[in-house]
Amino acid sequence: MADTPPRQVERRIDEGAGDLATLIDLGLAEEQPTPQYEGLFLEPDLPPAEQPE
Repeated sequence: MADTPPRQVERRIDEGAGDLATLIDLGLAEEQPTPQYEGLFLEPDLPPAEQPE
């Protein structure tokens, strides 16, 4: 069986950014809105808990 010749390695530069902040800096992505949680959770009106003695 004949040995196969070594293949030429092709190296390409990855033009993708590693994180969203870099994409925003490059102008490739828009800044994501901050979620607003106010009003989503209703806390019941409970009297203060009694402390055991």
